[in-house]
Formats: sequence, structure tokens, C-alpha cells
Amino acid sequence: MTNADIAAIFDELAALTRIADGSAQSFRARAYESATKTIRGLPRPAADLSAADLMRVPGIGKSTASMIRECVESGRLRRLETLRKEYPPAFQELVRIPGLGPKRAVTLRAALGVDSVEALLVALDSRAVRELPGFGRKTEENLRRAIDRLGWAGKERRTPILVAMREARRLVADLSGLPGVDRAAYCGSLRRFRDTVADLDLLVATSDPSSVARRLARRPWVSEVIGSGDTKTSVLTHAGLQVDVRMVPEHQWGAALLYFTGSKEHNIRLRRLAIERGWVLSEYALYESGTEAVVAQQTEADIYRALGMEWVPPPIREDQGEIEEALTGRMPDLVAESDLRGDLHVHSDMSGDGQDSLEAMLDKAVAKGLEYIAITDHAENLAINGVGRDEMLAQRRHIARLRDRYPELRILHGVELNIGRDGSLDYDHDFLMDYDWCVASVHSHFDLPQEEQTVRVISAMAHPAVDVIGHLQGRRIGRRPPIDLEVGAVLEAAELTGTAIEINSHLDRLDATVEVLLQARGRDVRFIISSDAHDTGELDQTAWGVLQARRGRVSRDMIANTWPVDRFVAWARARRYGR
Repeated sequence: MTNADIAAIFDELAALTRIADGSAQSFRARAYESATKTIRGLPRPAADLSAADLMRVPGIGKSTASMIRECVESGRLRRLETLRKEYPPAFQELVRIPGLGPKRAVTLRAALGVDSVEALLVALDSRAVRELPGFGRKTEENLRRAIDRLGWAGKERRTPILVAMREARRLVADLSGLPGVDRAAYCGSLRRFRDTVADLDLLVATSDPSSVARRLARRPWVSEVIGSGDTKTSVLTHAGLQVDVRMVPEHQWGAALLYFTGSKEHNIRLRRLAIERGWVLSEYALYESGTEAVVAQQTEADIYRALGMEWVPPPIREDQGEIEEALTGRMPDLVAESDLRGDLHVHSDMSGDGQDSLEAMLDKAVAKGLEYIAITDHAENLAINGVGRDEMLAQRRHIARLRDRYPELRILHGVELNIGRDGSLDYDHDFLMDYDWCVASVHSHFDLPQEEQTVRVISAMAHPAVDVIGHLQGRRIGRRPPIDLEVGAVLEAAELTGTAIEINSHLDRLDATVEVLLQARGRDVRFIISSDAHDTGELDQTAWGVLQARRGRVSRDMIANTWPVDRFVAWARARRYGR
């Protein structure tokens, strides 16, 4: 078992323990989450460490060490298996509905037999929920609205990208280590960076598919084998996620990767182009229709080139103009991660939810090669994690002293402000204007009507200290729907005020959404790709923000933190003091 495998077990254990304890703040669950982070960061394989060795690792106690050894020695964890039986995937989904949570979900199951979203909908329709102590008519209405806003009223269930990406990367790493596997990758809608996926599509290159299929069926993450053959094996994970593993010879890799990435509409257009040339395009190759002589198959680039096209980045393979652009050499100038020169939304441990010290965050920024960074701890109005004025001023003085220690890094003292219901912000005007950089974000009142939400965001934009609106619609993919904004009005306000819009790189946010980014095309709007990092590891997640920007077709120069430091600072100062 790899460290990633063991960490995944503890991650799942934390989620199920939270349900079993009936509390989102379960102490045991938090301990397991801490263990997850520690295990992922171990410099050595946990499998090589004895229980005594593990107990010497900060954050791992006797009980955790014993469970790690159980995972390593048996490939399973009995406590987790018990919890899986008690709280199957359908029930876990029920817990994620806003306004329900672990304790209420357990109550619904005990009183009404509600064990899934479908069963809850039946109970809501019969008005049985309102009769339970602690629920009532208002709760019933709120639950119905939450399900509708999440799009869970239908039969299809989609997995949020945060879960899907974590699982896909872990499973690809696992498959890559199997005997007979030459390489592996994820494809499908996840490779196109869709917010949610119906299942996982994995591709494996192998010359021995039968043995790979047998080994696959015995992997510890496989709960059930749905079907197995020489070219495809479908399994379910313990979380109920379907994984389809396609197996091809190495020389067919490019054609298979292209085909199984999709989208369906993009592939249809490519097949039509092939037909026009007297060729056939399949998951096996691009070949001549008469002789079946292979034209291209080893790489995607070979196939696109043979069709007279530039290579098309996976996030924009949706038949939304990319075919014509690739044929005429007019592909958009999309951002790459190497283009990012600064990170303008970074927390330290001074925020209540921050994990690492200011110096640790700065060290990591230097290691990444960043030219500038804004430290933006939470402002005072955030009840749990906010920071008062005296602490902020002390941090400002500390940053001033640190600037000599980091001459290669421009350090901006910033803050993440809270946008109140009426658009008001933390602190007074003069205090705000003394910051180098201000992010303003919605952290509350998510259910206001569209007009009220729009007015509050635009009001925040109007303040001269506000440089960027963080995670514009406040969504948490699969957990909290976006606030209802009149996007056109917000983008118009961004043009008029010069306020940038953040592309938040957290996989459960990816906010601004692709729909907002596409709507901004042709407008004079600036964007900032930010990590919103709360620990040093999260500084690397700007890779996801880059993919979100690419999918939204945001051109490189629209992203202000791709600019050199002097240009960026001059722009920030000019728009703040020149209004």
C-alpha cells in the first residue's frame, strides 16, 4: 500500500466518522483528517515503518499507528468496513445536502427510513418530514429548495471534480505500478475539466490486458467488478464511483486517448474531417478507408496534424468553435501555469483556518519562482477565522521586516474582506486604503434573491480599496450551489470600476465558473488566478485555476497575475488611486 492509498483510507474514515458522530466538528474526524495530511507528506513509505516508528511522527498517535499497520498488513481497515456498511454511498450523499448534515440525516433514517436523496424526496412529497421534532415546514421547504439548486432531483448523480480528480490521480498511480502496464491516464469529462463527472474513464497501455484485468479486480479500492474483458473492465469503488478502465496496445495510445477524452460532439466533427479525406477515425487509429493503412495513431498531436489542425487542449474540446480555430491557426492564446508570476490570495496561520506560518508560505512562493505574492488573511467580520486590526497592523510591520529577507519576492500586505448583506466591508475606509491589496468575498447570506445578491457584490466593487472579488458566486461544487447573480451586470461593473474577478483554484470552488468566464469574452475585464492557499501544499493548486481559465477561454493577457511585477503593481495602484 502506498502512502496515497493509506491517506485515502483515512480520508474516507474521517468522512464516515463525522456521520457516525453526528457532528461536522467531530474531534475524531478532525484527528483522522490530520493523519491524512501527515501520511501524504511522509518522506518515506508508511509501509516501511513500524508502529513505533510511526508514533515518532508528529501527529500520529498509538491508535493511528495501529490502524496504519493494519492497512499495510491486511490491505483493509475493519473500522472503515463497518462504517461503509452502516453508511453506504447513497446515505453519504444525503448528508451533503445543505441544511441537513450528519445528525439530521441519521434522524431521518431512524424515523422515516430515509436512506437516499430519492427516499428523502418521497418523504418531502408526503409532508412527513415536517412532522418530525426539530424539522417543521420551513426545514422541509429549505431541503426541497437545496435539492433543486444542487440539481439532484433527477436520477443521474454526478461526482464533484474534487473527489473525482483525487480518485483518478490515485488510481492512475496505482495502475501505473501494476505489472504489464506501460502507462495509464485519466480521460473522459475529467480530462476536459468538467465540474462534475458521471464516472471515471481510465486508459491503460498494455500488451497483456488479460492479466492486467485480473490484477485490477483484486485492487483494494475495488468494491465490485461490474464487467471485465480484454479491452474494458468496469468496477465500482467503495464510494460507489464507477470506473471504466480501457486497455489498448501502446501503439494505439494517441487514438484511444483522443477518442475517450471526447467530447462526443468534438469527436464527431473530427470523424467528419477524416471522412472528407477518405479516412476513418476510430479509437484505434486514423486510417485509410480502403486499404486500412494507418495514417496516425501514436499521439493525439499526430492525428490533429494529419487532419490539418493544431492540437486542441482537452478543456476546450466541446465543439464550441475550437475545430474552426484549429483548422485556421487561430487558437486562443490560453494561459499556462508557467505564465503565472504572482499569487494574490494566500492565507497564513494567522487566519483561523490557515495551517502554515507566514515564513513557510513565503519560502514556498520563492521555491515556486513567484515574483509577487499577497498575504490575505481573513478580516475581522468573519466570526470564526477573522483577524482584528491590531493583529493586522502587527502583521504589516512583520512583513515590512521580512522584505529584506526575500529580495526576489514582492510581498504585498493584503486582506480577504467579507461582503456584508448590504455590500458593506470590514474596517473603515482609511484602514482599508492602507492595504496593498484587498480581496472581497461573499461568506454568508447565500440564499438572497438575485437582485439583492447583485447589488451587494456591485456595491463592494465600488469601494476603491477592493481590487478583486474572490470566489464570485461562493459555490462549493456538489455541496453548495452558486449565489444567484445577474452576471452581465456584475461584469459591466467590473469594467467600470476596474475590479478584477478571481478564478479561485480550489477544486471544490473553481469560481468564477466557466459560464461567467465565457460571458466575459470581448469585455474589458481582468481576472486573477489565485490559489486561496491555506497551507504550503495548496500554493500548487493554481494548476487547477489555469485549467479553469483555459476551459473558459480566458486569454493570457486578461489575467493580471501573468504580468511582470512592475506592470502589475502599477496597474493595481493606478486603478485604486485613479478612480
